[in-house]
Amino acid sequence: MTDEFNTALPSIRQLQTFIKDSTEVEVKLSTSDLVVGKVRWQDANCLCVVDHYDQPTIIWKQAIVFIKPKLA
Repeated sequence: MTDEFNTALPSIRQLQTFIKDSTEVEVKLSTSDLVVGKVRWQDANCLCVVDHYDQPTIIWKQAIVFIKPKLA
């Protein structure tokens, strides 16, 4: 995995929009876990999702199956 952070990629831009808009998301992991919360930040390797208890979870991007906005 490269350490380059390419902000031209649509996936990076979409995550930046989730961060900017404080969109609640569901993150499905390769372990079948589901993490729900708001994306606080991302870098080239990881992203941080903060749940409704204000607890951060740092997730390696290679462990992500999908990310989608949580429906109301």
